[in-house]
Amino acid sequence: MLHPLIIIVGPTAVGKTAVGIELAKLIKGEIISGDSMQVYKYMDIGTAKPTMEERKGIPHHMIDILEPDEDYSVAVFQRNTEQLIPEIVGRGRLPILAGGTGLYVRSVTDRYNFTEFSVDQEYRMGLEQEAGEKGNQVLLDRLREVDPTTAARLHVNDLRRIIRALEVYHFTGQPISSYQDAHVNPEPKYNLAMFGLTMERQELYNRIDRRVDLMVEHGLVEEVRELLNRGYSPNLTSMQGLGYKEIVAFLEGQYDIDEAIRLLKRNTRHFAKRQLTWFRREQRIQWLNVEKCCNVAEIANEIAARIEG
Repeated sequence: MLHPLIIIVGPTAVGKTAVGIELAKLIKGEIISGDSMQVYKYMDIGTAKPTMEERKGIPHHMIDILEPDEDYSVAVFQRNTEQLIPEIVGRGRLPILAGGTGLYVRSVTDRYNFTEFSVDQEYRMGLEQEAGEKGNQVLLDRLREVDPTTAARLHVNDLRRIIRALEVYHFTGQPISSYQDAHVNPEPKYNLAMFGLTMERQELYNRIDRRVDLMVEHGLVEEVRELLNRGYSPNLTSMQGLGYKEIVAFLEGQYDIDEAIRLLKRNTRHFAKRQLTWFRREQRIQWLNVEKCCNVAEIANEIAARIEG
């Protein structure tokens, strides 16, 4: 029999974390974070990581497992999560994967086969330097020549994934899309129940703006400053995440705090739009409009009822 797996996805700030925790209380679940940034220690406010109080005693996995300067990838996430699911089921509990990083979620739901090879730091640094001197568009155009499928999926500002795709082609001679698409096996991996949370676009954007204001109020600037004081380079992949790159630029004097906040709000809205575009292509998702429910508990109860049914 296939192991059960419940998935909660949706754009940032829609309420996935709170709903996942309430659902876990109802169905004896454990949470697996599907967020590519919550794996890093010391990065709490900018990643909207749930506090110990907010977790309400529910076990959480894939949170605070790496130092900010350690390498992380979707392949590592896939491997770790595929080990966690049977362990959770073996304890008589239900695994709930909650997150908004689309490729990370799909790496678990589908039989993706990712390339594994040692990173050539010299080659990577050369690409990073070239992007710094000539702009990201140069690398994206180069990727388009060898892997138009992946290039079409990536935004010009997603330098990390552009470089990763160029690395795969450089070392294997094959586009990364051939590993992500051609090797997908249609056989199901789990007994899936996938749910997506959504709301009217303008209200989502209002939530994002309020969340950014709260992050700054609760110490986002101080969190980023402390990371820099610990010696973590602003060029690290972790430090290029939303909420970190904008505040780093402020701390480096590139613009004032008001402009940093404006950029963070804008970039987060753009990110939410890309998330929705990604998840709308997933036919297995049962969508719930959170504006039509009274509160988080009601949404969790609705999901629990659908699972039982």
